[in-house]
Amino acid sequence: MTWHQSEIRLEPRARGIHLVTSEVVRALPQIGDLRVGMLHLFIQHTSASLSINENADPDVRGDMERWLNRVVPEGAPEFVHTAEGPDDMPAHLKTALTQVQLSVPVMQGKLMLGTWQGIYLFEHRDSAPAREIVLHLTGE
Repeated sequence: MTWHQSEIRLEPRARGIHLVTSEVVRALPQIGDLRVGMLHLFIQHTSASLSINENADPDVRGDMERWLNRVVPEGAPEFVHTAEGPDDMPAHLKTALTQVQLSVPVMQGKLMLGTWQGIYLFEHRDSAPAREIVLHLTGE
């Protein structure tokens, strides 16, 4: 059994939903050595999240972003936490509605994502810092 753990630092991105599958795969050349395994990803932030979703049509990302912005609007009068700007509390709520961790099976040295699936960073802040994701690879 092989265990490998590392971190990937994603450069700052604009608010939105960004495909990061290739960055994750590049950060883990050890995937190619596995016959069977599991990749677990965990983002170390409370105002960004992860998702596996449609990777072919960019309209999907736009629709998801618009839906999240409608469900959790900036400037809602009930938000008290505004010290870090008007997008901060909505970012925390959007993270709570989405995911901070993912698991992806590995088979014959490849992530077993479906044909139309990709790994996404949901950036919920307007001026976000770089984001760190812990990658934990297990298998044989």
